[in-house]
Amino acid sequence: MFASGKPKYQRIILKVSGEALAGAQGYGIDAEMMANIAQQVAEVAELGVQTAIVVGGGNIWRGVAASARGMDRATADYVGMLATVMNSLSLQDFLEKLGVHTRVQTSVEMRQVAEPYIRRRAIRHLEKGRVVIFAGGTGNPYFSTDTTAALRAAEIEAEVILMAKNGVDGVYSADPQKNPEAIKYDELEFMDVLNQGLGVMDSTATSLCMDNNIPLLVFALGESGNICRAVMGEPIGTMVRRMKS
Repeated sequence: MFASGKPKYQRIILKVSGEALAGAQGYGIDAEMMANIAQQVAEVAELGVQTAIVVGGGNIWRGVAASARGMDRATADYVGMLATVMNSLSLQDFLEKLGVHTRVQTSVEMRQVAEPYIRRRAIRHLEKGRVVIFAGGTGNPYFSTDTTAALRAAEIEAEVILMAKNGVDGVYSADPQKNPEAIKYDELEFMDVLNQGLGVMDSTATSLCMDNNIPLLVFALGESGNICRAVMGEPIGTMVRRMKS
């Protein structure tokens, strides 16, 4: 464990995209990437930080893409919710192999494998030092897992959303992989993200964060220890905050 000192945040939401779980293989669950994420989360939990996680499902299924090919959008989104449950259960297994007590709560009820999402129970788990993984999105079609992260952060009164990205270390003025002259931002306001269409998260999630004054830290997931660095308040990635008054 490399971190020393007091963490900047005491209760966080970590948002991990499904694509990040696929690693270099581009599809499914990459065991090495999952082990890396679990190890980083274990380090954060060891610091006493109350940690909740929202995992996407894009490594298995993308509802929007399926809808574009003619599938009913609501049905496609429900399939995507099931993909997030698969990812969440897999992450739980990796965490518990490291000795981290973990609970999965789903907004789509499936009691055989996970608890139903209950806000007060989730908070109690966090207070007891358990990592809570929120699966199933919001439980409603047409909403992304980014929106889920913003909603759950507001509900459990998280101090920050840590948005761990795969292959990018912050927010840029353009896609840095396509435009080598793209400028990386150290700090942004939510209105900048909305007005410039920067694609940090969808507009619904961005507005929810802005309205509830929940800061968002966008950083690279790939480098080991980055989640812990973010929790300790080290200057990594891009911080997105509400417009200053």
